[in-house]
Amino acid sequence: MECNRQMKFVMLELALVLFFMRSCASEIFPKAQNVTWSSVNFKSILTWSPKPTNYSYTVEFSEVGQDRKRTGHCIKTMETECDLTAELQNPKANYSADILSEPMQGVFSDLVEFPHVSSKKFSPYYDTAIGKPEFKIEVNSDKRKTTLYVTDIPTALFNEDKKRLNIRDVFRDNLQYKVTYRKAKSTGKKEKISKSSIIELPDLDQGVSYCFYVQAFLSFRALDKQHGEISNIQCSPEDNTSIFEEYGMGVIVGAILIILAITTIIIVIVMCCRRGKAAKNTGKETLALKGV
Repeated sequence: MECNRQMKFVMLELALVLFFMRSCASEIFPKAQNVTWSSVNFKSILTWSPKPTNYSYTVEFSEVGQDRKRTGHCIKTMETECDLTAELQNPKANYSADILSEPMQGVFSDLVEFPHVSSKKFSPYYDTAIGKPEFKIEVNSDKRKTTLYVTDIPTALFNEDKKRLNIRDVFRDNLQYKVTYRKAKSTGKKEKISKSSIIELPDLDQGVSYCFYVQAFLSFRALDKQHGEISNIQCSPEDNTSIFEEYGMGVIVGAILIILAITTIIIVIVMCCRRGKAAKNTGKETLALKGV
């Protein structure tokens, strides 16, 4: 019994020592805060705060369920960000990261476990933001069909041959583009979703200027991450429109009818005046004959 009591007492002391060691470690090496993944066009950076003073940070990361790894430029660093783009080799995988608060380079500590904080799960394929695309406008000779040629945005990823990949290379058939367009002199908008980077818009009004903007559309993602950044707005040129295109057939026909009506009224008035004059002249001639 006495032996058991002593064992319990020793274990309690050890637990208290570990507790105080961890408390001291947290005071000496504060935990990182505001840990966030920031990723645009597959350039993926882990950020956190605060800026260290008398300590440093080390980043450990891994695919979920796999062994943790470190990257050389994020070991005992005084920075508050770590570029993990080249380390996340499987874009579709889910990754997590731990940020450890440790002594600075060359400083010894007898702590076995350093304070650390974990990031949220992150998948480049499903979470990276897509930037604004560029595109060119081409209007057909008949002025009725407009074609947009969208340039697939380059990413921060490379293939085995060190060739930079664009978002079409990564997303393949899952990449679509959403085009929003309107007449330059109107506020009403229309949309079209295309699986191709060459987007044809037939049956637009002939000779009318249209304004367009384009954004990547990834329908397989969560709703708040489906749309890429909106491109700059571009407008097609406006031709010198004919009077029929400018005012419309209805307005022109109405104007013609009004002109005809006015012309008819004028003709009737003129004819009535002439008949009145003719009647007066005839009366004068009759009186003159009677006098003779």
